[in-house]
Amino acid sequence: MKIDCEKIYKSIFGILAFASLAFLVGITLVLFKEGLPVFKEVNIFRFLFGRFWYPTYEPPEFGILPLILATFFVMAGAILIAVPLGVGGALYINELAGPRQKAILKPVIEVLAGIPSIIYGFFGMVIVAPFLQNLLNIPIGLCAFTAMLMLGIMATPTVCSISEDALNYVPRSFKEASFAVGANRWQTLTKVTVPAAASGISTAIILGMGRAVGETMTVLMVAGGAAVIPKSIFDPVRPMTASIAAEMGEAVMGSLHYHALFAIGLILFIITFIFNIIAELISKKYRKKLGLGL
Repeated sequence: MKIDCEKIYKSIFGILAFASLAFLVGITLVLFKEGLPVFKEVNIFRFLFGRFWYPTYEPPEFGILPLILATFFVMAGAILIAVPLGVGGALYINELAGPRQKAILKPVIEVLAGIPSIIYGFFGMVIVAPFLQNLLNIPIGLCAFTAMLMLGIMATPTVCSISEDALNYVPRSFKEASFAVGANRWQTLTKVTVPAAASGISTAIILGMGRAVGETMTVLMVAGGAAVIPKSIFDPVRPMTASIAAEMGEAVMGSLHYHALFAIGLILFIITFIFNIIAELISKKYRKKLGLGL
């Protein structure tokens, strides 16, 4: 009896693909099942725009506006660090680095992207936070600025690696045509290479934003843990992920606090889902332009 290996491999990979989809659907259903009950007791607008998060007070306050603002505050600072470093590093590796430098830099960046987040958090808490506290003469080193810095460093390898791959896929004929009409290296880079790779670069940036939004251990360790609306980058903050990680172990299963934490996870899921949709739309837009020869 002859065994058709191709059908067996196809079946195995098909099962794995549908299993991952089933897990995703299951996670989504659990988030909705456990998160929506809080809105029976707390008005959704009060939940989203309330200024106070005191879930253990009597009566409790479930306003997550400080957590949302802290999340976007930290993410914005991280992206301001990661995008110039990541895209700049990708341009250097792809366009300027020699073969030896490229052979060293590319694997190093891949290794940095794979370092566990708790390592970054521990380094930030033990080394970076005290250093910044002494250097900037601020009351506490565990603050939004430290979280921005550490998340920016974490997101940089992701942005750099994906951007470099996108630049690497630009056809060599594009550059040769640019040089043939008299453009110099800088003009070719800014007018041809980067626009042609804009789809991949924009996707890299949004994926970097997604990592900054969804990061848990690092912000839990270095952001300060204060659920208040930040007035400056040197204030302690508590992003949404840090609140879930810090409080889920203390919340009584089935309590209003328990469902509120799942609701935070649901909001976070929606935010990251929107980021992924935006990344896909931008990618399709630039792929369409590239197909039209623009």
